[in-house]
Amino acid sequence: MRQIDPDFLALPLRQLADAALQRARDLGAEHADFRLERVRGETLSLFDARLEGSIDADDLGYAVRVIRDGTWGFAAGIELTPEAAAAVAEQAVEVAKVAAPVNREPVELAAEPVHAGVTWVSSYEIDPFEVPLKQKTALMADWSAGLLKDPRVDHVSASLMAVKEQKFYADTAGTEATQQRVRIHPVMTAMQAAGGRFDDMRTLAPPAGRGYEYLTGTGWDFVSEVALLPELLEEKLKAPSVVAGKYDLVIHPSNLWLTIHESIGHATELDRALGYEAAYAGTSFATFDKLGVLEYGSPIMNVTGDRTAEHALASVGYDDEGVSTRQFDIVREGRLVGYQLDRRMALLMGLGPSNGCAFADSPGHVPLQRMANVSLVPPLDGPSTDELIGRVERGIYIMGDKSWSIDMQRYNFQFTGQRFYLIENGRLTGQVRDVAYQATTTEFWRSMEAVGGPQTYYLGGAFNCGKGQPGQVAPVSHGSPSALFRGVKVLNTVQEGGK
Repeated sequence: MRQIDPDFLALPLRQLADAALQRARDLGAEHADFRLERVRGETLSLFDARLEGSIDADDLGYAVRVIRDGTWGFAAGIELTPEAAAAVAEQAVEVAKVAAPVNREPVELAAEPVHAGVTWVSSYEIDPFEVPLKQKTALMADWSAGLLKDPRVDHVSASLMAVKEQKFYADTAGTEATQQRVRIHPVMTAMQAAGGRFDDMRTLAPPAGRGYEYLTGTGWDFVSEVALLPELLEEKLKAPSVVAGKYDLVIHPSNLWLTIHESIGHATELDRALGYEAAYAGTSFATFDKLGVLEYGSPIMNVTGDRTAEHALASVGYDDEGVSTRQFDIVREGRLVGYQLDRRMALLMGLGPSNGCAFADSPGHVPLQRMANVSLVPPLDGPSTDELIGRVERGIYIMGDKSWSIDMQRYNFQFTGQRFYLIENGRLTGQVRDVAYQATTTEFWRSMEAVGGPQTYYLGGAFNCGKGQPGQVAPVSHGSPSALFRGVKVLNTVQEGGK
């Protein structure tokens, strides 16, 4: 287990928090919280085994959020002195005072136990920022060069993103939490143009809450996956175009995670379901009156939100409102039974305590209600992926994510993928191409007939889930097993494009 970096702990965390929180109290705030954070991000980009660009950014600052007269106030700063922190608190209170006359809905927060002096560090072995840039670049270049030696590959792009996020949180109730987490995302893409066609094949390795050990064999076998790309790409380029129609689908979790994200994850954010969030990606069909009533999917559908899953991108010990994180039910036996909550939304709708879903992506942004790791639960005795395929007479097996589209209510959607295999009489008979599947959210999840077991489970995800105005991005993972869906509409994307 790693420890929080000493240079972060050496910052005047408590002195700044004490000054800011005391000033907020003196000015009449009913609640105040202080959040100091440092976010370091690094991105490497290579093309044809040559480094094209490298970005190393470090964001350090703090924020004070208050409730005064039932109204939010917020301000942020970068000067690390108690006097400056107190001044930022004054600004936050002033914002609340100015906004109070137009506030029609007094802000209150769900109760949360005090968590005094707690720490949390994500599960990783090697800090990617302790690995020399030259070493990281050399590894990605070596994989790229190996692909370029294959005549079936014309070009190779490669990227490596890493983030270290450190936060200190304190509030007027007495909670004080110090946390550190690391995440990493390597991507390799092989490209070829042949016979008038151009296409690519990308690694399926998801972003992960791990360190540099992820690239060297812990959690994923990159060497083996990269070696398969030329063969997969060649087969894809030679594959016939799909015949549009209704198909049974066996969907691998490397594709299904994104469908979960868009059709369940965003749809069950309570602020979105209540209409508080609409500017970025719309509201939700899963409105509050449907809680406990809506048949979201088939009876074998069980979905949880989880801010504690090991190596998942949205996992933390305590959220940005000082809430101890946990796992909670969203869909149970096909029925909508819960939402993702922050402290305000939880109390507003009488749903008990928050389930720890508040997050801000930088010290200059206010926390929003953000997505937990929303995951489809595999049954302990569930079948293998091969067994799911064996149940299909005519269908398609889908792997990897690519483009997607969903409406402003998280209801009508279509998704494509990295690769598609025709299933005939329970067997894979080769790749097809130009596939997209289309459905409504409830139609799709109600068509789910079987869910794979734990041996098929996989954590997909993204670094950049967007929400809010001004926009913020958040990292989030979605666990999923393979699953079988009956009678789903499949489009031919070339024909749909009028070509």
